[in-house]
Order: sequence, then C-alpha cells, then structure tokens
Amino acid sequence: MPAPLLMIAATFLFATMGVCVKLASELYDAGEIVMYRGAIGALLLGGVTFARGSSLRTPVPWMHFWRSLSGVFALSLWFYTIGKLPLATAMTLNYMSSVWMALFLIGGAVMLGSARIDGRLVAAVLLGFVGVAMVLRPTLDQQQLWHGLAGLLSGMLAALAYLQVTALGRAGEPEDRIVFYFSLGGALAGAISTGVQSLAGLGSTHPHSLKGAALLLAVGLLATAAQLLMTRAYGQGKTLSIACLQYLGIVFSFIYGAWLFHDPITPWALGGMLLIIIAGLAATLLRATSTPPDSQHSVNES
Repeated sequence: MPAPLLMIAATFLFATMGVCVKLASELYDAGEIVMYRGAIGALLLGGVTFARGSSLRTPVPWMHFWRSLSGVFALSLWFYTIGKLPLATAMTLNYMSSVWMALFLIGGAVMLGSARIDGRLVAAVLLGFVGVAMVLRPTLDQQQLWHGLAGLLSGMLAALAYLQVTALGRAGEPEDRIVFYFSLGGALAGAISTGVQSLAGLGSTHPHSLKGAALLLAVGLLATAAQLLMTRAYGQGKTLSIACLQYLGIVFSFIYGAWLFHDPITPWALGGMLLIIIAGLAATLLRATSTPPDSQHSVNES
C-alpha cells in the first residue's frame, strides 16, 4: 500500500481509538489507559514475532531507546496538558509536531548545506496547521502559560519521535519491532505512573468490567494497528508529506464528535476541514510527482 494511503488508514484508526479512550476515561485513569494500551501492543507484537520465528533483537538498541523515550514523554505531556488546558488548546499544541518537524528538517538542511527541503511541502504543512486551528479555535489565558509551554514541548518531542521513526525505517528496522519497543516503553511508563500515584495516595487501579475490558482491548488493538501503519508510512514516504496527511485525524475526530457526541458543526470547522484536506492532497501530489532519492527504501525491504 502506498505511504499516503497507509497514513490515511492510520489516522482513521487513531481517531477510532480516541473514541474508545474517551469512553474508557470514564472508568480508568489516563495512566492506566496508557499502561494497558502499551501492554496489549507489546504482547501482541511479541507473540506475532515469536510465531513467525523472528527475533526482537535489534542492532540499533539506542535508536529504539531514544524513539521510545521521546514518544512516551510526548504522550505523557499531552495527557498532562489535556488535564490542565481546554481540550481544543491541548490538541492544537500537540499538532504543532508537524510544524516542529518542518523546522527541524529546514534547520538540518541549512546546517548540512547539501540537503534540500521542498518549500511547497513546508507550505502544505503550515496550511494544514491553519486548518487545525480553524477546526479547534483554541484559547490560551496568561494564567495557563506554563501548561501551554508543556503542550508545545509535547509537540516538539512528538516531532522528534516521528523523525526517529523515519531514521529507524531507513536503518532497515521492521515496523513491528519499532512499535514493539514503543509499546513496551508506554506500558512501563504507565505502570510507573500508576504505581507512583498509588503509593502517594492519589489514586489506585480500578476494577474491570466487561465494558471496561472491551474498551481497553479495543484501545490496545487499534493503537497497535495504527502505529504499525504510521510507522511503515514514515519509513517509506517523505516525512513532511506524511506529516501533512496526519492532519486528517482532526477530520475523522470531528466527524466522530458530531455523530457520537453531538459536537456542534460550525462554518469555521467546515472551512478548517477543507484546508486540511487541501493540504493533504497537495502533499500527496507533491510526493507523487517528485523522484525519491536512491537511498530511500521501504522498511519492509530485505
């Protein structure tokens, strides 16, 4: 499947996972959801790897470590900002990751001197972010400045994690191994967070019900599938064009919100979704009409 279609499928699964997370948050703390999400993904991918007779041993353990560290911290900070800021503001700050990514790549191109970044792709990413802002229309008070900085840091760390996913793909690491180590890191971080809260008397693990267990299982399965698709997309596609398509997650989430939770539909939101779709199509066309470098190959090549 081409990288753009992989990313579109991933964003749809992530949006569906978000619905399950929203429902599960009525029964569990955020740390518990992160823990179970990571544990289900790690067990699933570990079992698949064992059944295939493959190995989880990697020649680049430190690359996996830094990818997992930045990704888990980004996820943790995002949950923190959701608890401290309006949801629209927290989500918009997290979607700054693609803008951070563009800035990182441009800075790298300037430092290397030989690398070239297509300015049209950068413009597509920025156009997509304008669409995100129109859909969410965030607000940020001065008293929330520090929480807003945490949200910006979340987006920056997410951008670093996505770039590291690309680097791991270029290094020949299969996507299931990449997602396994990230899932393992999320399970450990969620368990530590839940344990610390329990020891501090701030909360404890919640008992399971049939509904709760089904939602946690759905979160884990959807997250693992979406992460695999996203990892393969970043491994075989152009970083900025794939990042731009990620904005479609806002469109899917908006549709889910209006359909399931009766969120209002406004002209601003419709205009923002149109910009997001235009930006995604522009990034896809730019990728299709450009010739990839010889060194670029898919993560699933032998």
